[in-house]
Amino acid sequence: MMRKTLAIVALAALALLGAGCNKLKSRDNLNKGVQEFRNAKYPEAIEKFKTAVALDPDYATARLYLAMAYMQQYIPGAQSPENKQYWQASFDQFQKVVDADPKNTVATASIASLYLNSYDWANSRRWFEKLISIDPNNKEAYYSLGYIAWSQWYPEYRKKLAALNLKEEDPKPIKDVKVREQLKAQFSEMIAWGIQNLDKSIQIDPEYDDAMTYENLLIRERAFLADTQAECDAQIKVADGWRDKALATIKVKAERKNKKGSGGITAPGSEGGTQ
Repeated sequence: MMRKTLAIVALAALALLGAGCNKLKSRDNLNKGVQEFRNAKYPEAIEKFKTAVALDPDYATARLYLAMAYMQQYIPGAQSPENKQYWQASFDQFQKVVDADPKNTVATASIASLYLNSYDWANSRRWFEKLISIDPNNKEAYYSLGYIAWSQWYPEYRKKLAALNLKEEDPKPIKDVKVREQLKAQFSEMIAWGIQNLDKSIQIDPEYDDAMTYENLLIRERAFLADTQAECDAQIKVADGWRDKALATIKVKAERKNKKGSGGITAPGSEGGTQ
């Protein structure tokens, strides 16, 4: 009986030792894969990351890198079977990370981006909203929701203009009341929702010039649906303000970057920024 017990203990020790060796090998493959990834050798990186995951299936970092390597191979908009396989492979690995850790922000944001890059607005919105529920101060998530609103509205707006033989530079608002009301019924809520999300992203980062740019676009295009010329002009004025603020912010950031790059002396605590 004692010999049997000792044998069981010995086998358990060997199993633990084997598991420890596998984890070490997994991390070694991860490190090698990271080097390939940094050199943009994604097929080689994928093989290293696949080995790392096989050796330690619970190693979330290795699985995230594997998913990202597949994602780097994916070309948004391309319809080839191979490209679709890259998308699916990336999604599957990110999903496994989320299954194990529902609050993993990297995997959640990446799935949202995969859907965004494949123009699946509904699923992208769902995942960005999930990301916000995990990380309420994620400015990119709010910005992306604003971008989704614009992406859904703008193509339809262009189609309506083309059907009316109108150009964007023609006088606004849209004179055809029926078309205007159709667009308002279909998109007013979405445009307002997009602006609300862009407002939030700018509250989080007052220098978020990309968000300012889309704020300008959504407000400017909403003006085309105004019932009166005065209302239209007022909204365009607001849009102009956001456009000018975005340009000014871009200029400030460029000057700040140049100042840091020049190696000039900055005031203590300013970190090269503006006071």
